[in-house]
Amino acid sequence: MTAALPAYSNHIGGASRPAIGGGWLDSTDPATGRVWARVPDSGPEDVAEAVAAARRAFPEWRAHSPARRAAALHRWAQAVGEHAEDLARTESRDNGRVLRETRGADLPGGALHIEYNASLADKTAGETVDLGGTASVSTFYEPYGVVGVILPWNAPLAMFFAKVSGALAAGNTVVVKPAEQACCSVLAGCALLEEAGLPPGAVNVVAGTGERAGEALVLHPDVAKVHFTGSTATGRRVTELSAEGLTDLSLELGGKSPCIVFDDADLDAAADGAAGAIYTGGAGQSCVAASRLLVQDSVFEEFTARLRDRARALRVGAPASPGTDMGPIAFAEQYRKVLSYLELGPKEGAETVFGGRHGPDALSEPDPDLSEGYWVEPTLFAAEDNGLRICQEEIFGPVAVALPFSTEEEAYAVANDTGYGLAGGAWTRDLARARRAVAAIDAGTVWINTFRRLHWAVPFGGRKQSGNLPSNGRDALREWLTLKTAWIEPG
Repeated sequence: MTAALPAYSNHIGGASRPAIGGGWLDSTDPATGRVWARVPDSGPEDVAEAVAAARRAFPEWRAHSPARRAAALHRWAQAVGEHAEDLARTESRDNGRVLRETRGADLPGGALHIEYNASLADKTAGETVDLGGTASVSTFYEPYGVVGVILPWNAPLAMFFAKVSGALAAGNTVVVKPAEQACCSVLAGCALLEEAGLPPGAVNVVAGTGERAGEALVLHPDVAKVHFTGSTATGRRVTELSAEGLTDLSLELGGKSPCIVFDDADLDAAADGAAGAIYTGGAGQSCVAASRLLVQDSVFEEFTARLRDRARALRVGAPASPGTDMGPIAFAEQYRKVLSYLELGPKEGAETVFGGRHGPDALSEPDPDLSEGYWVEPTLFAAEDNGLRICQEEIFGPVAVALPFSTEEEAYAVANDTGYGLAGGAWTRDLARARRAVAAIDAGTVWINTFRRLHWAVPFGGRKQSGNLPSNGRDALREWLTLKTAWIEPG
């Protein structure tokens, strides 16, 4: 007899609820290709209930002093730490991130991000404007009210902790729509919210497709602000929808980040950094993956050979296995997209330096249980033309393109020759060159002699088609606050 699949529920008004229409969506384990759980197939009516619950909770939550809000967030962080193992395993099962990442980085980092945002709850001061005379003019910041948060599938728990805790610290109540492809970990963690002492309805989570639940959240007239994290293409759709009600919108979108390797770089360190930034970092399913490797021509062959050695040493396999370095692509549609780029590269004239295998052939060791999983081995193309689609389009998988350059000026021109502007970096021992690289690379974050380093206290955000906001750091709190001016004359 087949065991029943786990069924996760929406979280609305402090209670677990199935979708009003009774529908369910399958959640597939990407390591096996088999359905392992069910989540609600929610629609506009579920979103409306969640927004109503958030509206009811808002007056109470806003009336809390900053210290009281911070205390509740600290309790939430503690609860996350106490349940970290179960949540980490659920996320690894649901989207294929290796357990070493979810257990070792996402959960402890998420708890610390909540703690950090809690520390910002009382740091919303405005300013006094001196106009002379008798007028008293000052500015201050207020919460929006009900805000919407649309999460991605590549790191849902980390994003849930970061965005929701920031919105709560500012005094808002929240409705969350996680990506339908990987939302079990977020739904599983909802019980911790009220355990931490948050008012019922302060945080509500509604699972469902973007077309039904996501669009309903953006269009709801009682949602004052929406934060979306995801692809640039979907971000454009969210922008179109938000224009209907002139809803305030924050976007955290994709990238095609350049990683420049100069001829004076520590090539071993650069190869290690590149491998971590495109292969082991979520199997390349990261908006800041080092997907374009710009390598000075005098060290091109040597660097790519060192990167090949590192890629071949990586273990591709079951996410929960302690020795695994890289897991599968998160779901079938994304897997097919990555495979299409593996076919496109050679058609465009790119050389396959290493990799390219997929399916069970990409596994480090044969495993019948994983034969239907969504596997792609670490892959590197070499190309001369940055105009190729594999160089311009976000693949979102363990696939990088190496491009040679001759001069420093050429490197910066190629680095900036993209519609994205999320992040970039350079490897060099020359401090003056490092400073020039920071100034020249048109991106929200520039790393020198490291890559894909993020921290809750350090601002992070994109330019151009990569988004419009700073995440993390003190500046991110303003994302959840609206400015008000008080002009007072004597009676």
